Amino acid sequence: MKKPLNTKGFTFIEVLVGLIILAFGLLGLAGMQVTSVKGNSFSNNLTQASYVAQDRIEFLKNLYMTNDLLTEGDHDDGTTTIAGITFNRSYQVTFEKEDGSFRKIAYTVRWFDGVNHKITFTTSRAQ
Repeated sequence: MKKPLNTKGFTFIEVLVGLIILAFGLLGLAGMQVTSVKGNSFSNNLTQASYVAQDRIEFLKNLYMTNDLLTEGDHDDGTTTIAGITFNRSYQVTFEKEDGSFRKIAYTVRWFDGVNHKITFTTSRAQ
């Protein structure tokens, strides 16, 4: 009678299959990491653009109604650079009443980080 083969442990094929499954799992995690980094970068830029817009719209709301910055029409507010990203700022003032006592201010911030993005805040101003 022959001795049975030692059946303890894993075969080479079983180890290779396990390594292949592990490799696919790690590749999936790497893809999620790239997506996470891109999402964090966009969120940071969106937060910075929101700060810029909120700051400038508060500045405009506190001006006298006779200030030249609150005349009706489109206004270029220049650019600002934060953390290597250039934010283009502009706003539009429209008179809601013909006498100019009620104005709507729409402040827009645009930036490019591989894709064009834009955020707009709107407020009203009464005399």
